[in-house]
Amino acid sequence: MTTTTATDPALLAALLDRVRAGREFGANVYSTLDVLRVLYDRVLRITPETVDDPDRDRFLLSKGHAVAGYYALLAAKGFVPAEWLDDQGGPDSRLGDHPDRLRVPGVEIGSGSLGHGLGLGVGTALGLRAQGRPDPRVYVLLGDAELDEGSNHEAIAYAGATGLGNLTAIVLDNRSASHGWPGGAASRFTVNGWTAAAVDGRDHGALHAALTGHDQHRPHVVVAVVTDNGE
Repeated sequence: MTTTTATDPALLAALLDRVRAGREFGANVYSTLDVLRVLYDRVLRITPETVDDPDRDRFLLSKGHAVAGYYALLAAKGFVPAEWLDDQGGPDSRLGDHPDRLRVPGVEIGSGSLGHGLGLGVGTALGLRAQGRPDPRVYVLLGDAELDEGSNHEAIAYAGATGLGNLTAIVLDNRSASHGWPGGAASRFTVNGWTAAAVDGRDHGALHAALTGHDQHRPHVVVAVVTDNGE
């Protein structure tokens, strides 16, 4: 059920322009595009026809304020009509400034304040385990600054202690965290038993290898380092 058709970069850029509608986007949006393309082109087992399939993979956008690129990608893949992009954030729009799982096909969570997504991902992975579904994976995309939030540290520790091998966190590291971590962001996870890979967040081959490099027995984190705007 993976969507295997490569996303046309020109189409994605045109769709993102429809979301932008004259507004300015920063690194928080542009840093996500390569990871989103690799996930939806080559990794996630989900299509517009399988958004309710219990055996689908789950993608959770914890970095909800970077939703513009996500909406453009969902439109490129056929999850939502492209026409929805033209009124993003409007009073009658289904596409809010954060994604809403009740209004947008393919969206798994409604995100708001930073720091919630990884905990929700842990709960989703636990639920799949309790249901006896070993195949679906849960992918959570976070910004590096989100790791300043204490709730994420609790989620990291719990996932490592319980061996949630069906969980992958993706940290978009554009050096926006307040303090950072000795040894880099990945060290914050490996100390709690996660496997980890740190890669160039623009290198699609490296991203694919890292995103599929989990061992199924421990939670996995991919740190995607993006130090340019990418616009």
